[in-house]
Amino acid sequence: MPTAPQNTDELYRALQENDRRPYGRTRTVTAEELVDAAEQFAEPVPLVHALFELQEAYTYGSEPRKSPVVFARLLTMFDEQPDAFDERRRHTLFWRFKWVANALHALPEMPLAGLRQWLTEMRDRYAKAGLGLQPYYGQAYQLAAHMGEGTALAYELWAARPRTQLSDCEACEICEFALHHLTAGDDERALAVWEPVLDGKGSCLEEPARSVSYALLPLLRTGRIDRARELHLVGYRGCRRNPSMSGEVGRHLEFCALTGNEARGLELLAENRNLFDEVDSPLDLFDFLTGVEVLLQRVELLGHGELPAAGYPGRTWTVAGLRAEVRGRADDLAARFDARNGTEAHTERRAIRLGRAPLLDALDLTLRTRSLDDVSPAVPVAAPAARTAAALPESLPELIRQARALDEQGHPDAQACWAKLRPLVTARDYSHPDDPAVGPLVRLRADLLFDEAVRAGEKREFADAAALHEETAGLYDDAGEPGHAAHARACALLATAEIPTETAAGAASGTPAETAVGTPTGTPAETPTETSTEAPAETSAEGDGGAGAKAAALTAAHASMVRLHEEAPDLAPYQEARLLRMRATTLGLRLQTSGSEEHIAPAFAEVDLLHEFATRHGIGAQISGAALLRAGAHALSGDLPAAVTELDTLLDRLKTHGPAWHLPRTLGLRGRLRLGLKDAQAAHEDLAEALRLAADWPAVVSDDARLHGDQAEACMHLERPDEALRHLTRSAELELRRGNRTDAFCAYSNAAQLSLDLGRVEDCIALLDSLLAEPDVAAGELDDRLVAQLRLTRARALHAGEDLKAATAELVALAAQSADWADDPGSHALIASETAVLLAESGEFGRAHEVADQALAAHAKAPRYEQLSNCLREIARLQAQQQGPDGLADALAHLARAGRIADEARAAEYEAFGRSLDSALAYEHGRVNAYAGEYEDALAALEKALVLIGEPTAAGDDAGEWAECARLAGAVEGIYLERTAPALTRLDAAISRLTALGHAEEAAPLISLAARLRDEE
Repeated sequence: MPTAPQNTDELYRALQENDRRPYGRTRTVTAEELVDAAEQFAEPVPLVHALFELQEAYTYGSEPRKSPVVFARLLTMFDEQPDAFDERRRHTLFWRFKWVANALHALPEMPLAGLRQWLTEMRDRYAKAGLGLQPYYGQAYQLAAHMGEGTALAYELWAARPRTQLSDCEACEICEFALHHLTAGDDERALAVWEPVLDGKGSCLEEPARSVSYALLPLLRTGRIDRARELHLVGYRGCRRNPSMSGEVGRHLEFCALTGNEARGLELLAENRNLFDEVDSPLDLFDFLTGVEVLLQRVELLGHGELPAAGYPGRTWTVAGLRAEVRGRADDLAARFDARNGTEAHTERRAIRLGRAPLLDALDLTLRTRSLDDVSPAVPVAAPAARTAAALPESLPELIRQARALDEQGHPDAQACWAKLRPLVTARDYSHPDDPAVGPLVRLRADLLFDEAVRAGEKREFADAAALHEETAGLYDDAGEPGHAAHARACALLATAEIPTETAAGAASGTPAETAVGTPTGTPAETPTETSTEAPAETSAEGDGGAGAKAAALTAAHASMVRLHEEAPDLAPYQEARLLRMRATTLGLRLQTSGSEEHIAPAFAEVDLLHEFATRHGIGAQISGAALLRAGAHALSGDLPAAVTELDTLLDRLKTHGPAWHLPRTLGLRGRLRLGLKDAQAAHEDLAEALRLAADWPAVVSDDARLHGDQAEACMHLERPDEALRHLTRSAELELRRGNRTDAFCAYSNAAQLSLDLGRVEDCIALLDSLLAEPDVAAGELDDRLVAQLRLTRARALHAGEDLKAATAELVALAAQSADWADDPGSHALIASETAVLLAESGEFGRAHEVADQALAAHAKAPRYEQLSNCLREIARLQAQQQGPDGLADALAHLARAGRIADEARAAEYEAFGRSLDSALAYEHGRVNAYAGEYEDALAALEKALVLIGEPTAAGDDAGEWAECARLAGAVEGIYLERTAPALTRLDAAISRLTALGHAEEAAPLISLAARLRDEE
């Protein structure tokens, strides 16, 4: 606290501000300081308020040892200065007897006699004050349940009594009733009792999160699996990282362990690492640690005891090490509670939880399903292939010869050979075969280095790929293999030309640039290449984000390749075909980069050279490669039908002559082109077949991640969003397994947005929370704009999930970060606009105005007419709605600013995607004035809006807007201005107009209003 309050008004403002803070050390320390400040004032009431705030901070900050001390002081003040407690403060005091009872039985060092003595004190105080004793009997039952003794009688004494004003909230009592039945082994009865709370009909600070955590396993045991999944997502978000709900977190970890979601459990454990250090309640800690141990025990049982785990601060933990530590601490807590209570209830409860077998083998809890293998620090597990590759020779010479033979064909199984050879050759005791057919060691090292360069290109690490290819060429020279050296140098030339895309164009877009016709530096020479379905816009070297520079680099690379090809001696036909393929690929990339008509003919000419040569020498892989490049050139030049025709012919050839491994990408490319031709059904069929065939081949050949992404797009065109969501998450998962994190996070971002659009709010939030918790995201290593997009979607999802406080906090932080984006003021304007609206929705109009000013300043640099207009109109509406006449002046000022933006947009000839900015502004003037009681002005504004919108038409999409405006005008005129007759005339005319045009749905609210007005006449 910067400065202590100097008077009681300042103290009360500070208390209100502290009350808005989340529970934790900051709130607790501030509450302690405010108590010290309150003591300086002569009057006792401010101190009472400060002590109440401090007790609440201790209670919900999981510090039960301190809460009773504060309450004792309040009780003394009540006895000595009863006038300081009005009816509300007196109610609060007697309510908090229950808080103290709960705090005391959470402390094993508190003797059982002390607990019972406190309950006696509570009973006597309630009786003396003439208060009903149901709350006392409720606390007596909770103590009995805690001890595991005498619960039946205690339950009857409590449950049979009527509720009073001091009874726990209904949601909390329902939870206790349900837990009683659950302890008795009656899952069905417990769930029936819980139903209102689980359905959201009762809530408080702890509910429904507490009930949800207990209900998860009963739901599974009774077969309500989907309900359990849904409530896990909702309930976990309500308790995560909260010290006072650590037991609930522990039960969510247990749920993960018993549903095949051990990896998800470890992720949640890491997110709640703070609880190891911040929970001061032994009882809460006991519940938390037992849930942690259930999870760790399961992970260790599955053979992953050496996985890293988040645990106590100060050291690094493995699953096995943390489990041993947790077990010792939880056993000690159970023994201490049992010793205090004179029962074995806590030891038995631990044994029951730890002895439970998994209830399900697998349950997809989130859109990002991962196994323990996926979170292992070892090499990521690749997706299994359905096709069984040929067995690899055990003989080293045979293995080398097979690798080269397969590589010459462009066969994907060559990769497995190189993978097996690499550790053998790099071993310290390696002995190279003395075999002329194998050749010298330097040749083999060149082969392996070439494969490494290809892998670097696949990851778009073009600078590394270029350097490795140059080194490879030198080794081939040493080995006397000029043809291979020429090919490696051609690959280096293309990789070097790609570098500007990585540093300029890719950086500008925030995501890696897609290549038009594939990247030979990243794929084996005979792997088919592909193209996008849309030709890029015309670009130039100036102001084109690096496209002009890249086109020039590709031109130079092609010229160098031609010279290299002409000068290369004694090329084998397959080597010469590879060089021709590199030349054609380079010009195809240039065409994609520039989109220039002058680059079309050279691209086709190079493809024709390749096709003629490959046909003459019968090199099947390069024949199909040439066909793919030609299809790509047609697509890039804007002739999609010709591209599809080319691929139709190629697919016929591949099915007859092969190679079979070219089929998945060829079908995928045709599917993508058909999407461009608006034939989503045919595209879906192609992509489905491509995915089926892709399972037979390595990912680098089939590009299955891309196929899933394209199939998601096809599904969206076919209005099958759930299927699209599955393909998006599968695409992201595959990219993540292969280390393509940016691509993976882009796909996950799309999946999150789609899940939000589908109304699957909790799925969206859970997915984004998982992504944002990734170490490289937390460390700032992922692209900051991509992370910002994830956070923006999360804020929108939180808002959709009615968690306004969390949504606002997320957006406020994001707006502060985006304010520093000097290169992207438009994005800051958008983010600040949304932030200002949420602040206004929270009633924080001062802050909303400040953030709106920031949005306007950014808008001046990069106009966002519609977003800013929407923002200002919405703030105006909220202020008038919440403050009435007192907020009218500020609301009208916001509308005036929205009017200036509409003028700017009109001058710039900007057309809004949604409603006209002018008609929307007039309508908002109507609503704002109506909220403020200025009904004549409201009606005039609405009539102006009706003129601006224009009369509805049968085919127009503005009928809904016009109908709503007419309805509100009728309501203002008929209800508030009490001019029933003209209001009915207005409404009847509008109803007739809408009905005649076939807009019955839009007319329904007007019909209802007209009926109401006639009834009131």
